[in-house]
Amino acid sequence: MIDTSPTLLVITNLPDGYSAHALAGALVEARLAACVNILAPCRSVYRWQGKTENAEEVPVLIKTTAARYAALEAAIRARHPYELPEIVAVPIAHGLPDYLAWVAAETTEPPTC
Repeated sequence: MIDTSPTLLVITNLPDGYSAHALAGALVEARLAACVNILAPCRSVYRWQGKTENAEEVPVLIKTTAARYAALEAAIRARHPYELPEIVAVPIAHGLPDYLAWVAAETTEPPTC
């Protein structure tokens, strides 16, 4: 049965391309994400433990469904090298219906026999 829960865009940043590729592959392979876009490195400025930090990071955009979010978040936390990773989910209000159906189909848990 195909998931009919809302589609989400989940965003996280990783310290390098290797970590981003490893996470993306694991999430798609586990059917927690239909697609992961690995973006060009960016500069992040943030406060951490009382200090202003400045770091290069690799943003990733993860397409999934609300039904798979809890498992996706757990998988990101288990594989993410940061102590407190940014993991934010944005609901998709509108999108090409066929694309949203594809996301749902690709993130549906396979049946167990």
